[in-house]
Amino acid sequence: MALESLRYRRGSLEVRGAPAIALLGCLSLAVELAGGAGPREDLGALEEFVGQKLGFLLTARPTAANLGREAERLRAFVRQRAETPGVSPQQLRESIIEYIEGLLEKDRSDNRSIGAHGASHILGRVAGGGPVTLLTHCNTGTLATAGYGTALGVVRALHERGSLSRVFCTETRPYNQGSRLSALELRHDGVPVTLIADSAAAAAMRERGVQAVVVGADRVTANGDVANKIGTFQLAVAARHMGIPFYVAAPSSTCDPALASGRLIPIEERPGTELTQLGGVQLAEPEVDVWNPAFDVTPHELITGGIITEWGVFAPSELSQALAARDGR
Repeated sequence: MALESLRYRRGSLEVRGAPAIALLGCLSLAVELAGGAGPREDLGALEEFVGQKLGFLLTARPTAANLGREAERLRAFVRQRAETPGVSPQQLRESIIEYIEGLLEKDRSDNRSIGAHGASHILGRVAGGGPVTLLTHCNTGTLATAGYGTALGVVRALHERGSLSRVFCTETRPYNQGSRLSALELRHDGVPVTLIADSAAAAAMRERGVQAVVVGADRVTANGDVANKIGTFQLAVAARHMGIPFYVAAPSSTCDPALASGRLIPIEERPGTELTQLGGVQLAEPEVDVWNPAFDVTPHELITGGIITEWGVFAPSELSQALAARDGR
């Protein structure tokens, strides 16, 4: 079954990127429903079936918030639709599938809005209005979303405006999402990109004229703390020291207003062999102790540029209030 396959492969990173994981999780449910899974005659039983499957999906990715937020929204939609007078189990099933399919276009639209808002905000802070030189981390583009990207969406928007001088892309050790994926995407799109080692990031900020750092996020808490790919925190520290604005680009589904601060975010750890081996070649003593967190938390006070969402750019302290206003809470 689609859901079982997704859960089984959670450690392989065959699907990665918080938005993409949320989309695939919901789409896997749509595939099962379209294939006839679940109760067919009982409206309440079908709603319960969907709720159970969503709960199962949430065990696949504890750090990223997107899957949980989309599951919450889907549950609310299912409840509202099930309470519609005269709706049949088949109509509910079809409505759920249609809703989930709509998430693909919504993600692409949200990403373009993130790109536009981020590009305008960055250019507004640069003397002469650009072109600008950016630095980014990990992969936040087409391969991590339904298309266009979050932080790479900002890069693409600047490039489309003719306002991007160059983007420096970290390799993002130990799994090399930057060198394998981001550099590939950007080269494919004709975006001027330079790949650097993670350890060269601070030097690039100082020596190569970096004017802003833009990264993605896997979870943003109520106070504006951000969990993202390991190495993000040190980039924020370096950017703060250099006086370079540090931005986080993420859709509203990445925000978790129920979590007070980043100290409460569960941080996934990856296999130690990612550090001790490369392509089957042993790089370190096999029995050495390894700590390999997949993410780190950047405190809100280091996010000096702002958090870029599909609704605009917010200071970390403003984001929760903005989300509440949008959600009608």
